[in-house]
Parts: sequence; C-alpha cells; structure tokens
Amino acid sequence: MLKHQDETRAAYDGVVELYASMFANRLETQPFARNMIGTFAELVRGTGNLRAADVGCGPGHLTAMLHDLGLDAFGLDLSPAMVAHARRAHPALRFDEARMEALPVEDGALGGVLAHYSMIHTPPEELPALLAEQVRVLAPGGLLLASFFGTEGPDPVRFDHKVAPAYSWPAEQFAELLAGAGLVTVARLLHDPASERGFLDTHLLARRP
Repeated sequence: MLKHQDETRAAYDGVVELYASMFANRLETQPFARNMIGTFAELVRGTGNLRAADVGCGPGHLTAMLHDLGLDAFGLDLSPAMVAHARRAHPALRFDEARMEALPVEDGALGGVLAHYSMIHTPPEELPALLAEQVRVLAPGGLLLASFFGTEGPDPVRFDHKVAPAYSWPAEQFAELLAGAGLVTVARLLHDPASERGFLDTHLLARRP
C-alpha cells in the first residue's frame, strides 16, 4: 500500500503549480460537478453538522468553495507540496497532510466528506478500506460525495493518468462498495465524457444511516 502512495505523493509534489493553474477555476466550465457539490453542501448544512473534510484537497480550491457554501470545511492531502500551496492560497482555512486510510479526525465528527477524484489512484483491492475510513469519520446522517472517472464496462480499468496511474470505475460497482461500507447512495450523476479516453464524469452522493 505504501509504495504506490509514496509514488503518487511524489508525482503530485512535482506538478503543484501546473496542477493548481489548471484546476483552480475548472468548475466554472463544469456545471454538473459544480451543482453536485452545491447540492452536497446544502444537504450537509441540513444535517446541522457543518464540519466537512475535503479529502484529497489538492491546491484547496474546493475546500474554499465548501467554505463559501457555508460549511466549516478543511482540507487533507497526501502531498505536502499541495498542502503548502493550499495554505498559501487560502490562509484563512485549515489544511493538513494525511493519508486517506488514516484520517486525523475523530469518530463520527463530520457532517460531510468530499472526495473529488481523490480515490482514483487507489488500487481496487484497497478501496474498501478507504471508504470504511470515510464512514468512520461521518456522523449518522452525514454525507459523502465521491467523484471519479466512470466506465461502462463490468470492471475497474487501470489507465495512465497524466500524474500517476489511476482507475476508472463502473458506477454500479462503486455504489456496491459504498453499500458494503455502510452507506446508502441517494443520488447518481453521470455525464459525458471526462477525457479523450471516453470515461464519464461520475458523482455518487451517499449518506451514512
């Protein structure tokens, strides 16, 4: 587990400024993703627990968006260079280095977890452990919004992402993993396509009972 994470961390450490420049305003041209995150924030506000983690926050732009949408949001990322950039870009917000399978958050503390394309580098056999960790930190009624590259085939597909090796997932199979972790999927959004490879932008919104 640690080897591929170390390789992914090093890869993102090496592209911080380029990545930040490419993605800081990307949601301005992605209305589906933008509105899905807005719906997530609205539902988290409705739980009465405004604490939310942007897990795999990268340069921190979505953490800031969640803050602007009324959440007590903080960002966590594997890459120390990404965390440093996020702190410079958004000095009023909290950002910390963390591994997704060991979040520095107490049990049942959060109203929401945003995982925006942050689990795509995780090998399929390791994904259940990451989902279980996100469920651990969610309060009952809390919500997880997981976004990823979707494929219409029966199995996850490994591909050469521009930063580090990644996986696309069939939405139904990913939803089954969410159910196995103890979450109930309440909304799905798939739309065309996320890349020249033909993967779908896929967003699953799930709630902890």
